Amino acid sequence: MDLDYTPEDLAFRARVRAWLEANLPKSLPTLEDRKAWHRKLYAAGFLGMGWPRAYGGQEARPLEQAIVADEMARVNAPPPVNGLGISIVGPTLIVHGTEAQKQRFLKKILTAEEIWCQLYSEPNAGSDLASLRTRAEDKGDHWLVNGQKVWTSGGMISDWGLLLARTDPAVPKHKGISCFLISMRQPGIEVRPLKQITGSEEFSEVFMTNARAEKEHLVGRVSEGWAIAQTTLSYERGGNALSRVTRALGHFNRLVEATKRLKGPRGRAFDDPVVRQKLGRIYAEIEVMRYGALRVLSRLEKGEHPGPESSITKLYYTELDKRFQELAQEILGPYGQISEGGPEEFALDVDSMLGQQGTWAYAFLWSRAGTIYAGSSEIQKNIIGERVLGLPKEARADRK
Repeated sequence: MDLDYTPEDLAFRARVRAWLEANLPKSLPTLEDRKAWHRKLYAAGFLGMGWPRAYGGQEARPLEQAIVADEMARVNAPPPVNGLGISIVGPTLIVHGTEAQKQRFLKKILTAEEIWCQLYSEPNAGSDLASLRTRAEDKGDHWLVNGQKVWTSGGMISDWGLLLARTDPAVPKHKGISCFLISMRQPGIEVRPLKQITGSEEFSEVFMTNARAEKEHLVGRVSEGWAIAQTTLSYERGGNALSRVTRALGHFNRLVEATKRLKGPRGRAFDDPVVRQKLGRIYAEIEVMRYGALRVLSRLEKGEHPGPESSITKLYYTELDKRFQELAQEILGPYGQISEGGPEEFALDVDSMLGQQGTWAYAFLWSRAGTIYAGSSEIQKNIIGERVLGLPKEARADRK
């Protein structure tokens, strides 16, 4: 790992921090408010920073991008409304898209003129994504799409989707998949919101009945969809690792403050040696996550793309978040289960991907999702074993 902050990096951090102090919104009650915040971030140069200038980006260094994400996490700034478009669809098109696709779509992703979702998972093809059954049939001048997707984040507000569909059912499952850009605003697509255990509705299920994908909206070549999906998932699993550390530290500090105010029969919870020991362990784990994030950032600074090592980052931070939220519930007791109202000193504001606010109870329930989305923890372990450690499948099976 070779990473250090230059004087220019420190000056850039100070500029970002000052901008956020002057522009951070107090609330974003509507979708239009969130789009306006998104465009404000873009106008300031803080979205799509690493994208080529030809497509609206700034060709900024990964470290500069990490500084912006870090500072936004520090003040719990609302995320951009087109988060999936910025973090997943855009980078995928930059790597695999045609010039016409880049010119048509990338700038409108940055300006939130078109909101994007990801049409990957299906009811029987989640972690085993290659088992997907949604079909795309070649009709000469277009593709005819039929099937169902589920857990589609932001599907109800999206204009376009990045779709994986089976185009050749006669070959092995990984080899018969293609990738498409598909309009969500057409008669053949129905979006149904899904209410989660948190009470929010970020997710949806999507039904495609004779929907249309244009020939020019095929990404890459036919049957290259699985390889393209690996690019997409690498960005989803490894991106913004440093900002997650900052956000985790913010939640940790909020929990520490709560333990100083929470009193029991034997005094403050913070003075209990068992509580302090458990807090110390979580803090050490956050520091481990920090150095893992710096390792990923160092690789990006050298011009390397996210690889299977991003699964290590994804596995660690999602499992750590689950352990941390369980500890918070253990310490806070009934205060941690309040879904609204309650004493301010025991509250926690967390942003969901659609800008809804949550509590410690919300964060606890949401932490379960992290071990499933972008590939479950079990899938990440398989990837690490096979592609990072080089273990044969038989060796892993013997260890079960």
